[in-house]
Amino acid sequence: MPIRLKKLIGTILLVALVIIYALVATTVAVAQLAESGPVVHLAFFLFTGILWILPAMGIIKWLMLPPRPKN
Repeated sequence: MPIRLKKLIGTILLVALVIIYALVATTVAVAQLAESGPVVHLAFFLFTGILWILPAMGIIKWLMLPPRPKN
């Protein structure tokens, strides 16, 4: 796969991940934390704010892999 195409796909995946993850995290927060206090909200958003990094790291690792040699 050409490096430019790989970077384009990786960029699109990262943007889609952030948008979808933010929508899901916000929807869960609104549905489940409506009656909770500010400490629970802080803990939830701190945890979910860090959790999206794990799939993003996988995408970035894939982007950094060297291209396979053509044999």
